[in-house]
Amino acid sequence: MSHNHSHGHHHGHSHQPRAMNNAFVVGIVLNTLFVGVQVVAGFITDSVALLSDAGHNLSDVASLILALVAYRLAKAKPTKDFTYGYKKSTILAALVNAVILLVAIGVLGYEAIHRLREPHPIQGGIVAIVAGIGIVVNFGTALLFFRDKEHDLNSKGAYLHMMADALVSVGVVIAGVVISYTGWYWLDGAISIVILLVILFSTWSLLTDSLRMTLDAVPENISKTEIDKVVMETEGVVGMHHTHIWAMSTTQNALTTHVSLSDDLTFDEKMKLIHELKHKLLHHDIHHATIELESPEIPCEDRNC
Repeated sequence: MSHNHSHGHHHGHSHQPRAMNNAFVVGIVLNTLFVGVQVVAGFITDSVALLSDAGHNLSDVASLILALVAYRLAKAKPTKDFTYGYKKSTILAALVNAVILLVAIGVLGYEAIHRLREPHPIQGGIVAIVAGIGIVVNFGTALLFFRDKEHDLNSKGAYLHMMADALVSVGVVIAGVVISYTGWYWLDGAISIVILLVILFSTWSLLTDSLRMTLDAVPENISKTEIDKVVMETEGVVGMHHTHIWAMSTTQNALTTHVSLSDDLTFDEKMKLIHELKHKLLHHDIHHATIELESPEIPCEDRNC
């Protein structure tokens, strides 16, 4: 049973890396061009909704670039100083991303509230046209990540982010059309505030998730209770303690634990059991498991056990 266990579990990274790489590059180019269009149109039409959305799309470009860099770095080989390679950079990238977004939300929110109090006349038609382009760009970019979203956390994040943006652009189109027919200029500020709340909502989870990961908490998608159960229910395991589970990167998790095995097992059987445990853990998203063996004769030396 023991040797054919590594069958294709690393599909997270090996899944058509060229295609995924290209999806990020195309997404970055498309969205950068679109931000340029939005900024110019925002200043010409004096629309804070367009500028809010441009700020948001710029943050998308930043997150796509960070995801691409992280994706490349995560594949870098470990060195003697960085024994895990640079996997953790993906988590730091997400944290930096969240902080930049929150600062942008604060600045744009202040401007949007000011606009609500003193609405400026804006050209709703141009606003609607630019936001219409946004629907195409965001929806198109989302489709680039559709295929990889089940295999890779960064791709999934990019997909969800772009789909949300496409919906925000729909809101701006509606506002632009309504403004050009009714002259309700306050809608510009109101739509900006709605956009900013949507961004705040997605940014908050990005911030809390990346903070949890930075502080080596058990990753969101893993239940320690479930992991304990998987190990303890394996035949031959009599005890488990001193378990730590943490994220090495946004796509890879690690675990260390002390396990006591039944005394009537031979050495080879114990080794086989450890192998089986690691395989089971792989199915629960634990990519790097370090398991320390104990027996009643040689108990744990750690004072905290």
